Amino acid sequence: MAILNNRLTTEQYEQNFSDIHPPFETREAALVEANRCLFCYDAPCTKSCPTSINIPKFIKQITTDNLKGAAYTILDANIMGGGCSKVCPVEKLCEGACVYNLLDEPPIPIARLQRYSTEKAIAQKWPLFQRKPSVGKKVAVVGAGPAGLSCAHVLSREGVDVTIYEKESKGGGLMTYGIAAYKVTPQFCEDEVNFITSLGGITIKYDQELGRNLTLAELQAGYDAVYLGIGVGVARHLGIPGEDLEGVEDAIRFIYDIREKGYPAVPVGDKVAVIGLGMTAIDAATQAKRLGAKEVTIVYRRTQAEMPSTEVELNLAKLDGCNLIWLASPKEILGENGRVTQLICNVMELSVPDTSGRRTPVETGETITLDVDMVIKAAGQIPYEELVTNNQLTNWYGKLAINEHCETNIPGVFAGGDCVNGGKEVVDAVQAGKDGARAILKKMSERANE
Repeated sequence: MAILNNRLTTEQYEQNFSDIHPPFETREAALVEANRCLFCYDAPCTKSCPTSINIPKFIKQITTDNLKGAAYTILDANIMGGGCSKVCPVEKLCEGACVYNLLDEPPIPIARLQRYSTEKAIAQKWPLFQRKPSVGKKVAVVGAGPAGLSCAHVLSREGVDVTIYEKESKGGGLMTYGIAAYKVTPQFCEDEVNFITSLGGITIKYDQELGRNLTLAELQAGYDAVYLGIGVGVARHLGIPGEDLEGVEDAIRFIYDIREKGYPAVPVGDKVAVIGLGMTAIDAATQAKRLGAKEVTIVYRRTQAEMPSTEVELNLAKLDGCNLIWLASPKEILGENGRVTQLICNVMELSVPDTSGRRTPVETGETITLDVDMVIKAAGQIPYEELVTNNQLTNWYGKLAINEHCETNIPGVFAGGDCVNGGKEVVDAVQAGKDGARAILKKMSERANE
């Protein structure tokens, strides 16, 4: 067994990482599906969308060949509607709420129709939005992820000048660096960021990290308001012996490297174990298989009924040939010459529900042993507790505390997205950015009227 890179041919990489949600190939195909829509009154699909996209309206616009109108309807509510059409777990949101599910018929493919409406707009930078004249106000946004970009776009449309400070060399945040490459390409992420900033009034300064070469005090002094959209990104440690052995990887770093370095450059083992069963775990497991791993085993301490990932994501892992071991929790990682050779897991059973409502896994006293040469940790992420505490920001174990106006304990400093909620979907972060921008605009208006 060995951890190697460049395991496959160029053609195999291209095939393995091709789009798993292909778009409609023809206008006619899109119209067939759009015309199935019942255009429900008080539509449940719209109510289930965190950004409240008027889904029946944009589908109706598609049926009348008003593609620009459809794109505007989507992007006015969710400026990252193009990306969300590729990565949203629609089976538990809009499509999951479609009334056709009650009729035992396939739901309207809302995501594909949304993609059909937005891809050309993003690629060609259609000028769908007009920026109001500058009002002479400046806002600093920390983080060019979904929350930060959404906040910046709303503010810029109202004539506020926005500067985004981003720690990476590219914008997009989780979309660019934290999602499987077969769901959304780096090129699309770049196009989406460029579309958002094409409005004008938005400047992104890259390689600027809060707490490293950027301070909150500097931002407060130079801007009328600050919005923190720093997300989460610190991997949760397993806290078991052997975690520092060569071959133990963080899932976020693993996915990041695939996006940043390219498929051939990322090494993967022959026998890989992935710890956890959230969306990140699925992305890590499936991509390990698609990079050339011979065997990938997902280890989860609960049962399928409690898993945080969706059924669709789980089926994707199964189709890729990933194995699953339920009711197993990592106990120890063994190695030889500093390299991983085995993963020892406790066999678990479920007792009473914990604080999240899921039943608590407890040890049975039995163990199982897996022969592995790579372990990918995907047991969740924890907020930047040290960073926010050092900046005197009130937080709950690193999650920023905000009031009903999205404002932190520091006046003029607002926050939203994963750094507040601990990690949700991209679409939730977009809505948080909108809420933050509206709160900032309201505060500016109140100050102007004092």
